[in-house]
Amino acid sequence: MAMLLLSQHSLSFLHNSTTLSKSNFRPPHNIISCSSSKPSPLSYRTSRRDLILLGLSSLPIILQSPASHAEEEEEMKMASVVDEINAYTYMYPLELPSQNFVFKWVESRKPERYSSAAPLSPDARLRIVSERIDIIDNLVISVAIGPPNFEIIKSKDKSSWTAKEVADSVLSDKSALRVTSSQRMAESSVLDVHCSEIDGEPYWYYEYLVRRSPTKTVQASNLYRHNVASTVERDGFLYTLNASTLSKEWDKMGPALEKTVASFRLLPSTDSYVPPYKDPWRFW
Repeated sequence: MAMLLLSQHSLSFLHNSTTLSKSNFRPPHNIISCSSSKPSPLSYRTSRRDLILLGLSSLPIILQSPASHAEEEEEMKMASVVDEINAYTYMYPLELPSQNFVFKWVESRKPERYSSAAPLSPDARLRIVSERIDIIDNLVISVAIGPPNFEIIKSKDKSSWTAKEVADSVLSDKSALRVTSSQRMAESSVLDVHCSEIDGEPYWYYEYLVRRSPTKTVQASNLYRHNVASTVERDGFLYTLNASTLSKEWDKMGPALEKTVASFRLLPSTDSYVPPYKDPWRFW
């Protein structure tokens, strides 16, 4: 791995000109942050010419070269999903070569139209249109569609929506329990929210924990599921990709799930696309 040394003066210069975020859950660098969200962190990338201009001294700071970033990207093998019915795509992890780990995915729900999808709550607003799971490793990746909850999101103008409002809207409709929206939201603890603009559309990202009741197979130490999600609006509905694992497995699985969520994109509609509002009575 190539290493570079910077002086204390150089470190101060970079520190003053670079904003770092505590959360590593960020979408790719080639997108624009929404005005209502905090900016994505900038990576330390300094040219050889800049280093010469800045000068060197005795206090070393280690920076990774671009080659090391490429090595990190190569550590994870991923495959793509394209759902033409609902017109979206995303990538999911297959293997972590550096950890000698292979995911064991099963497609538990094949892509289907919104009208025939499984509801997540008694009012059937939010519905799972596709899902894949790794039962052995307690991993779930799902795509759900549902209308915004305008009791939480007050404006019809999506450009004014905050990531926290969108997260609360989705989470309020996510529980299968027969409880109020506020009680459903209380099950979840939101850790981080932000928004980025991709191809002219705002994508809202959020990270949260969900507390569940213990069972014979899931004891108290595993009560929380760690989730990351991305939501985007189209045709008056929210499209959400959610990925989760048990909290104790987050350090190992989290980076792969974050890459999955960051890869979520809406696709241009084709003749196969079925808008959620079309034929709501149809179940096939």
